[in-house]
Amino acid sequence: MSALGALEAAAGSGGTALFRPLSAEDGEQRPAEIESLCMNCYRNGVTRLLLTRIPFFKEIIVSSFACNSCSWSNTEIQSAGRIQEQGVCYSLAVTSRQDMDREVVKTECATARIPELDFEIPAFTQKGVLTTIEGIIDRALAGLEQDQPLRRETDEEVARKIEEFIRRLRQLKELHSPFTFILDDPSGNSFVENPHAPRKDEALVVTHYRRSPQQAAMLGLEGEEVAEKAADPAEELRNEVLQFNTNCPECNAPASTNMKLVQIPHFKEVIIMATACDSCGHRTNEVKSGGAIEPQGTRITLRITDPSDMTRDILKSETCSVEIPELEFELGMGALGGKFTTLEGLLKDIRELVIEGRRNVHFIMDDPAGNSYLQNVYAPEEDPELRVERYERSFDQNEELGLNDMKTEGYETPAR
Repeated sequence: MSALGALEAAAGSGGTALFRPLSAEDGEQRPAEIESLCMNCYRNGVTRLLLTRIPFFKEIIVSSFACNSCSWSNTEIQSAGRIQEQGVCYSLAVTSRQDMDREVVKTECATARIPELDFEIPAFTQKGVLTTIEGIIDRALAGLEQDQPLRRETDEEVARKIEEFIRRLRQLKELHSPFTFILDDPSGNSFVENPHAPRKDEALVVTHYRRSPQQAAMLGLEGEEVAEKAADPAEELRNEVLQFNTNCPECNAPASTNMKLVQIPHFKEVIIMATACDSCGHRTNEVKSGGAIEPQGTRITLRITDPSDMTRDILKSETCSVEIPELEFELGMGALGGKFTTLEGLLKDIRELVIEGRRNVHFIMDDPAGNSYLQNVYAPEEDPELRVERYERSFDQNEELGLNDMKTEGYETPAR
């Protein structure tokens, strides 16, 4: 039977909880002692296991081994649960003595950093440990000081640099200045205490993140099926041109239509559809809004003052009308269908008059569905010649869009 299995059996027969909250005042919380082999002298020593629960965190197994024959000892912790679905990163602003005493669970796959000192304890260089912020610094100091006598004899320059680093690390421990302690664990099983729990700790930032493929491989998860978020269909469409068969609207011969989802900067997504007929040569292109009818209609007014205005991008939806009051020109809603083009492309029949600059005119787009667009060449700044107005649709406009008879209430699933 395993050590954990033996503990479970003992807890079951004694009627006590297997994992008890970590507390110095709990007199019944005692470790289980198991005789085990010393890996240093290969004689028998004693392993002590304590199954405990850290408040506002989770269950952990604290184990320690001591050999009376060679005096070798070892202490480590293990998570009693599985690897979490996401990694976790703790960032603590250490400013007081109380912060140095915060409880820390650092698993062996966690990385600890102090950016102000360019100090890092890489993953898998230490066993898991239950300690404090000060305890982590003490362990780092002990590790650095351990080989200093040998370094002084073999490489005095390296020994001098490490001595300077040790001095700076001691100053941090004595809180000569505040610093940031970062604990990053892709397994999600490390922990930094929040002494104000369950209230928010303003000094502690906890971030959960999705593991990278490299981190998953490091944890031995590369062979497991990792649940991924369902891909966004719109995201897939942005990178792909779809093609489907149709019939030519002129000669009714078989033709093909290409469709692509495009994001227009500072506006929204639209669907561009282009049809080409190899039989009669007929070509069409049409634009559909990628979204719903907007809550308000849109009236866009551009004062055309320069030939460069003719190169502005335009999205005219099938519900948009166009007007040039100076020329008494008006194009009714639905006359050209939806188009994504330039101002020159839309006004090709009158472009000579406008481009030659004989007079300044206004170009007005009125779309009660709110799905049309005219490029702001100063974006994201305001365009002095462009005015965009949002307005409430009239009853007749709602009627033309089929919104007056549309019922959206009463479809909720009844409570069971």
